[in-house]
Amino acid sequence: MSEHQNPNSSRPVSLLDLFWSFTWLALQGFGGVLAVVQRELVEKKKWLTREEFVEDWAVAQILPGPNVVNLSLMIGDRYFGLRGGLVALAGMLTFPMLIVLALAAIFAGISDSPGVQGALRGLGAVAAGLIAATGLKLIDALKTNAMGAPVCWAIAAITFIAIAVLRVPLAWVLLSVGGLGWYWAYRQLGRAQALGAAK
Repeated sequence: MSEHQNPNSSRPVSLLDLFWSFTWLALQGFGGVLAVVQRELVEKKKWLTREEFVEDWAVAQILPGPNVVNLSLMIGDRYFGLRGGLVALAGMLTFPMLIVLALAAIFAGISDSPGVQGALRGLGAVAAGLIAATGLKLIDALKTNAMGAPVCWAIAAITFIAIAVLRVPLAWVLLSVGGLGWYWAYRQLGRAQALGAAK
C-alpha cells in the first residue's frame, strides 16, 4: 500500500466495471484527457488519492506511448493483473478508435474549410485551459511529496524553462532534471526510513 493510499478508497468491482469505466473516461477525453482522468479516477470513483494520481501520472508520462494509455495499463494491472491491464487498455481504445475512424472519413472531405480550421484552433485553447485547471487542482498534492514543496516547485520551474523557453528536447530534460528529482526523492525517502527505524 502506498504511503498516500486511502484505506477507504474504492476499487473496480470487476473486469467489466474496469472496461466500461475506461471506455467512459476515453469517450469524455476530447482534447483535455488529463482533466477527465483526474476527475473520474480521483474525485468520482476514488480509485486513487490525489497523491497516488500525481505519482502514477508522473510514471505514465515518463514511459513511451500515450500517458493515459500507460495509466490505464498500470491501474488495470494493479487491480486484476495482466488481464486487468489488457481490459483497461481495450476500454481506452475500442470505442474511441471506431469514432476516430468514422470522423477521419467525414473530415477528409471538409478539412480545408476555414470554419473547420477555426473550430479546431478554438478547441486547442479549451484543451490548454483544461490541462492548466487540472494542474492547479493537483498542486496541493505537492505539499506531502517526499521531496518537499520547495524542491517540487524548483523542479517544475526548471522543467518549464527548459522546455518552453530554452526548447531543450524532452529526452534530455527527463534524463537531467528527472534524474536529479529521482535522486533527491530517493535520498529523502531513505532519510525518512532511517529516522523511522531509529524511533
